[in-house]
Amino acid sequence: MRGEVIGGSILLGLLLGGASIVGTAGAAERCAGCVTAGAAYAALRVPAGTPLAGYGGMQRRLLFPDIFDRYAHAFWFRPSVGEHDPVAARALVLDSRATRLAWVTLDLIAVDRSFTRAVQDRLTRAGVPAATLIVSASHTHSGPGAFMDSELRGLIALDRLDPVVREALVEGVVTAVRRADGGRVPALVAATRVTAPAVTTSRLGRPLDSEIVVVKVTGVGGEPLALVWNFAIHGTMLPAGNLHLSGDVMGVASALLERKLGAPALFVNGAVGDVSPAGHGMAALRDTAGALAAAVETGWAQAKPVPVATLRVSRRTVPLPQPAVSLKHCIGRWVPAFLAIPLGFELPAEAELLAAAVGDTAWVTIPGELQTSFGQAIKRETRGLFPSVLLAGLSNDYLGYFMAPDAAGHVGYVACATLYGPDAGGCLADGAIELFYRLAERPRPATRPSPVCDSGSGRDDGRASRRSER
Repeated sequence: MRGEVIGGSILLGLLLGGASIVGTAGAAERCAGCVTAGAAYAALRVPAGTPLAGYGGMQRRLLFPDIFDRYAHAFWFRPSVGEHDPVAARALVLDSRATRLAWVTLDLIAVDRSFTRAVQDRLTRAGVPAATLIVSASHTHSGPGAFMDSELRGLIALDRLDPVVREALVEGVVTAVRRADGGRVPALVAATRVTAPAVTTSRLGRPLDSEIVVVKVTGVGGEPLALVWNFAIHGTMLPAGNLHLSGDVMGVASALLERKLGAPALFVNGAVGDVSPAGHGMAALRDTAGALAAAVETGWAQAKPVPVATLRVSRRTVPLPQPAVSLKHCIGRWVPAFLAIPLGFELPAEAELLAAAVGDTAWVTIPGELQTSFGQAIKRETRGLFPSVLLAGLSNDYLGYFMAPDAAGHVGYVACATLYGPDAGGCLADGAIELFYRLAERPRPATRPSPVCDSGSGRDDGRASRRSER
């Protein structure tokens, strides 16, 4: 049930009779060196009146900033008026004795480095054993706001930082991780790919990635422990006028899957920079969530988990061009190209990518919204290394959009939000591919020169790591 560790237990075998006990014992023997896994769900209990994050238009904004403290948690934006569907943290903890990984998905618009570090610090103080941490936001535009300490981001789309809201969100993450860690058992893992229903459209009129990657984690007796599903879709099916908290279509689909499987369903967004939902509104949301859940359920049924003994992690720091808002791309082509607002005071000069692999399934974090074409290029080059590759967009940090030069040169919101210019997406894609080769412990063929973002070179941690790290 929600609020408790969701998933199977070794006790299940005891309840199913002697034959099941023998079968489970045999699987346990074969899985003596297996990765252990635990997963959990925790509701995000934000205070009433928390503003929503995601839309910056006047439909969400207060007519005047709340300088007279009429609202406890809102300043730029209107307070929320309740909950359409629960917003939550879902956690999966994997442990191979040599390496530990905690992967958390959140019904939030995004997370930044400060928020991720706050979670790390709180986990340490809570006594949770050190682990590599991935925090992935679903990109719902109806999740809670007021949790980032950036004044600029607060003004644009999140509202200014409210410590009470931030504390509630961090507490929800820590609760989910602690429950997941406490429920770890020897695990079997499998991944498969299924074709998504036609529920998305391209903002650029170009081909999209219709693949859903489904990762199935079970106990040795086959009891569901966790489901991870990876797909690119914007959480904008609910309109800007909505003031009810919601995980949007991703959260509703995950809830359907959880009711069906009895295990946490962790949604991880993909290369979503140029992807929008094909439909909008409440009826379309219900239909889309049902169609996505059905496709994921098919993948769950197809996947055949096996014992997995290897868990590897690796990270790389990719230098980026100087960030700026190009007024030419925001307003019109008639604006001189040199007119730009520098953002070096607000955004970092580099991006950290973190990659992990369990058995023959691997994933990499992207700190923002990557264009589909980059995601497809990563998958094409790395599928010979790992049969199943996930792109974990909006993870551990948020640095805006990363679009290809032809798209970044347009005038409009996407080009305006491509803050690091037209070359940064290629640098991130190249860094992600390098990490996959490292995890596979294979050299990358020197087929073409790597893109250069600046005069520096990316820093990394060397070989794929089997050490525990936070």
